[in-house]
Amino acid sequence: MSIKKEFGNLFEKLKVERDEIKLKLHLASMDAKDEFEKAEKQWVLVKAKATEIADDTKETSQEFAAKARIVGEELKDTYHRIKQRLS
Repeated sequence: MSIKKEFGNLFEKLKVERDEIKLKLHLASMDAKDEFEKAEKQWVLVKAKATEIADDTKETSQEFAAKARIVGEELKDTYHRIKQRLS
Protein backbone atom coordinates (compact mmCIF):
# COMPACT_ATOMS: atom_id res chain seq x y z
CA MET A 1 0.00 0.00 0.00
CA SER A 2 1.30 3.45 -0.87
CA ILE A 3 2.13 6.01 1.74
CA LYS A 4 -0.53 8.32 0.31
CA LYS A 5 -3.20 5.63 0.63
CA GLU A 6 -2.06 4.64 4.13
CA PHE A 7 -2.12 8.22 5.30
CA GLY A 8 -5.50 8.75 3.61
CA ASN A 9 -6.95 5.77 5.51
CA LEU A 10 -5.47 6.98 8.79
CA PHE A 11 -6.81 10.46 8.16
CA GLU A 12 -10.33 9.14 7.48
CA LYS A 13 -10.30 7.02 10.64
CA LEU A 14 -9.13 9.99 12.70
CA LYS A 15 -11.79 12.20 11.12
CA VAL A 16 -14.57 9.74 11.99
CA GLU A 17 -13.28 9.34 15.54
CA ARG A 18 -12.97 13.11 15.95
CA ASP A 19 -16.54 13.64 14.73
CA GLU A 20 -17.85 10.99 17.14
CA ILE A 21 -16.06 12.63 20.06
CA LYS A 22 -17.36 16.08 19.11
CA LEU A 23 -20.92 14.73 18.98
CA LYS A 24 -20.56 12.98 22.35
CA LEU A 25 -19.14 16.15 23.91
CA HIS A 26 -22.00 18.19 22.53
CA LEU A 27 -24.61 15.74 23.80
CA ALA A 28 -22.92 15.48 27.19
CA SER A 29 -22.87 19.24 27.36
CA MET A 30 -26.58 19.41 26.56
CA ASP A 31 -27.35 16.80 29.22
CA ALA A 32 -25.29 18.73 31.74
CA LYS A 33 -27.12 21.95 30.87
CA ASP A 34 -30.50 20.26 31.27
CA GLU A 35 -29.50 18.78 34.60
CA PHE A 36 -28.12 22.14 35.75
CA GLU A 37 -31.40 23.88 34.86
CA LYS A 38 -33.27 21.34 37.01
CA ALA A 39 -30.72 21.83 39.78
CA GLU A 40 -31.34 25.58 39.67
CA LYS A 41 -34.91 24.94 40.85
CA GLN A 42 -33.52 22.97 43.78
CA TRP A 43 -31.03 25.76 44.44
CA VAL A 44 -33.85 28.29 44.82
CA LEU A 45 -35.53 25.97 47.32
CA VAL A 46 -32.33 25.36 49.30
CA LYS A 47 -31.52 29.07 49.32
CA ALA A 48 -34.99 29.92 50.65
CA LYS A 49 -34.78 27.22 53.32
CA ALA A 50 -31.29 28.35 54.35
CA THR A 51 -32.52 31.91 54.71
CA GLU A 52 -35.45 30.77 56.79
CA ILE A 53 -33.29 28.55 59.00
CA ALA A 54 -30.80 31.38 59.51
CA ASP A 55 -33.56 33.79 60.56
CA ASP A 56 -33.39 33.92 64.35
CA THR A 57 -36.91 35.32 64.58
CA LYS A 58 -38.42 32.12 63.16
CA GLU A 59 -38.55 28.82 64.95
CA THR A 60 -37.16 25.99 62.85
CA SER A 61 -38.33 22.47 63.47
CA GLN A 62 -35.95 19.53 63.32
CA GLU A 63 -38.12 18.05 60.57
CA PHE A 64 -37.86 21.22 58.46
CA ALA A 65 -34.10 21.35 58.92
CA ALA A 66 -33.78 17.64 58.06
CA LYS A 67 -35.77 18.12 54.84
CA ALA A 68 -33.64 21.11 53.92
CA ARG A 69 -30.51 19.05 54.54
CA ILE A 70 -31.82 16.25 52.28
CA VAL A 71 -32.56 18.67 49.45
CA GLY A 72 -29.11 20.20 49.93
CA GLU A 73 -27.42 16.81 49.76
CA GLU A 74 -29.35 15.94 46.58
CA LEU A 75 -28.26 19.21 45.05
CA LYS A 76 -24.65 18.54 46.04
CA ASP A 77 -24.84 15.12 44.33
CA THR A 78 -26.35 16.71 41.22
CA TYR A 79 -23.56 19.29 41.04
CA HIS A 80 -21.01 16.50 41.42
CA ARG A 81 -22.55 14.54 38.51
CA ILE A 82 -22.55 17.65 36.32
CA LYS A 83 -18.89 18.36 37.12
CA GLN A 84 -17.97 14.76 36.25
CA ARG A 85 -19.72 15.05 32.88
CA LEU A 86 -17.85 18.22 32.10
CA SER A 87 -14.45 16.81 33.05
